[in-house]
Amino acid sequence: MSRTRDESAADRFDASGVTPDGAAWLASAGTYPRSTLSLWQERPDAPVVLPCGAVFDVVSAPVVFGRRMVDRLWDEGPGSGPVAVFWGRMLLFAAPGTAQRLPSLMRWEEWGDRDGECARTGSIPPLLGHGTGDAVTVPPPLGAAGPGGRFDARWLVAPDTRRPWLPGPEILLWAAVRAARAAVRISIFPPADQDAKVYDVSRRR
Repeated sequence: MSRTRDESAADRFDASGVTPDGAAWLASAGTYPRSTLSLWQERPDAPVVLPCGAVFDVVSAPVVFGRRMVDRLWDEGPGSGPVAVFWGRMLLFAAPGTAQRLPSLMRWEEWGDRDGECARTGSIPPLLGHGTGDAVTVPPPLGAAGPGGRFDARWLVAPDTRRPWLPGPEILLWAAVRAARAAVRISIFPPADQDAKVYDVSRRR
C-alpha cells in the first residue's frame, strides 16, 4: 500500500475523531482485522459487524437515556470509553465481562422493581448487554447517513487509541441509576441539544 493511500485513510479516520489507532483497536475484535481495515480504507462509510466478549462488551440503551448515562459519566464520573449512536440506540463500549455481570448488579439494586428507589424515579428503559457469543454492528469511521442525509450511525466518543479505557459493570450501573434520577428532575425542561456537548477525552482514566 502506498504512503499516499495510507495518509488518505488516516485523514478519513481523523475526520470523525476515529484515529488510525482507534480503528485498529475496533478491527482487532474481529477474526480478520486487516480485512476490516482494508474495507474502511476503501469505504470509510461502511458499518461492520464485530464480535463482543474478548476486546470489548457493549451496553445498548435507548438513545435519550443512553445520552443521560454518558452525561453522568463525564459530568460526575471518570468519563467513558468509546460511545456510538446507531439507529436509535446508544452503544456504550465496556470492559469484557460487563454484559454478564451487569444484569445481576441491576437485580441487586432492585432495578425495575416498582418498590425500589430506582423505579420511583420514573420509567426505566431496558439496558441490553452484548458479550461473549454476541456481535454488534458498529458505525464506520465517517458515520453512515440515514434517510434524508441524517447521520444515524456515528461516534459520540470515538475510539482514539489501541488500548482505550473501558468502564466496568459497576460504573455503568452507577451512571444508569443517576441517569434515571436525573430524568425526573429535568422532565419539566425542554430537551437539550444532543449534539451540543463536547467531551474531553483526556479525562478518561
